[in-house]
Amino acid sequence: METKDVLQRLRTEKKMTQDELAEKVFVTRQAVSRWEKGETTPNVETLKLLSGVFDVSINTLLGSPRQLICQCCGMPLEDGTMSREINGSFNEDYCKWCYADGEFKYDSEQQLIDFCVEHTASESWPAEQVRAHMEAVVPQLRHWKKRQQES
Repeated sequence: METKDVLQRLRTEKKMTQDELAEKVFVTRQAVSRWEKGETTPNVETLKLLSGVFDVSINTLLGSPRQLICQCCGMPLEDGTMSREINGSFNEDYCKWCYADGEFKYDSEQQLIDFCVEHTASESWPAEQVRAHMEAVVPQLRHWKKRQQES
């Protein structure tokens, strides 16, 4: 879905006029109209404001051009699972279970892996397979690579 379609859909779902949306993000109604026609795209600062107004990520506003994954546990991210900063803005790097209120929940890769094994293992995906998968994926994620470099 293109940005123009996303913006129009979100605005109409909120039962907002173009004038009302324009007022909330400090632009003209004509600017909103041009976005919805696909003539222009909001700038980065306006995308941040729109993200707050509609309570969706910037990635969603841009038509989800890339599949986001948590850079701590590897889980696919969507607006409902994405973490937030203390100010309420989305953090598109982490899920809400790994990072919340400006802090990481897991102190080590092993702590995260143990938690995931305990909570995701099932008859169809045994604990040994979950552990092997997590041990292969987790060290490759940005959060853990960064922590390793800092050590």
